[in-house]
Amino acid sequence: MLKNILTLLLLGGLTAAAQTDTAVAPGSFSFSGYVEAYYAYDFNKPADNVRPYVYSHNRHNEITANLAFLKATYTTARARANVTLAAGTYMNANYAAEPGVLKNIYEANAGIRLSKKHELWLDAGVLPSHIGFESAYSPASFTLTRSMLVDNAPYYEGGARLSYTTASSKWYLAVLALNGWQRIQRPPGNSSFCGGTQVTFTPSQRISLNYSTFYGNDKPDSLRRTRFFHNVYCTSNLSSRLSVILGWDQGVEESGISSELHFWQGAAAILRYKASADLAIAARAEYFRDENGVIVVTGSPNGFTTFGYSANIDYTIKKDILCRIEGKLLSSEDRVFQDRSGPTTTSPQLSAAICVGF
Repeated sequence: MLKNILTLLLLGGLTAAAQTDTAVAPGSFSFSGYVEAYYAYDFNKPADNVRPYVYSHNRHNEITANLAFLKATYTTARARANVTLAAGTYMNANYAAEPGVLKNIYEANAGIRLSKKHELWLDAGVLPSHIGFESAYSPASFTLTRSMLVDNAPYYEGGARLSYTTASSKWYLAVLALNGWQRIQRPPGNSSFCGGTQVTFTPSQRISLNYSTFYGNDKPDSLRRTRFFHNVYCTSNLSSRLSVILGWDQGVEESGISSELHFWQGAAAILRYKASADLAIAARAEYFRDENGVIVVTGSPNGFTTFGYSANIDYTIKKDILCRIEGKLLSSEDRVFQDRSGPTTTSPQLSAAICVGF
């Protein structure tokens, strides 16, 4: 039924477009789907079965789905559109602030090519985030769970994006008008748009450098707090088997008290080794510091000041079937975690997932 709804939505839009422009060449239309089932065990055994400070794979001691979606895509030389409807614990955790049916919109955007000779596109709607080296789609990431950098930055955004890719494909440039920090709908009382930029330089197939920014107020006008955020990362294939990702985030937001500013920052390094065509292992070290609780609210003296370490094993059964297992340890300066005996500084975790695409 969901597949039929997607078909009707897209075909209806295409029929309307054809009525106004009979010169548009036929395009390609495709469906795809994805399901990621997982089991995660937090050795602190949270009483409500919710792993704290986590927004992907966040359920403890349950066999459930992190993300399941159906995607419809339409492309021509001058236009493109994507509609993805999704469910799962990832959607519950990240879309909690969105109203009604917006809670199930993973992606919904339409774009037009503004130049016949150049890759200059204008896309609008619900877009993937222009920030970060990971996404909710697990196979695109080196590790099963997301890093603290990515979990505490937008996964998606509502707005418009003007992008340009050079003829050599070495440079990608984008500027965005956004409804907020990971928001489809602006918060009540907010009358201003936020902005973002992205610059990606890929000099060869072995290395890519990215710099993304976010600027604006994500709160009601009466509580205005301007935020400026930098996201920098590098992905490199050191050899045919060995790859590395290095990431760094820095954010600052007005505190609302005089001219005081609140900062937060984080860093991550991930090393991945492909032992064979089917088997890969990865290790991650990461750090996140938010003393003033801008992004992660703890109420503790040093806020969320946390190191993370993880090891990951991937086994690809077939092209679209991936099995993953990961051990992870978070260690904080303050007792921001909770086990059955009381507050603690550590959170050891074990996760396993099966990812199937179709």
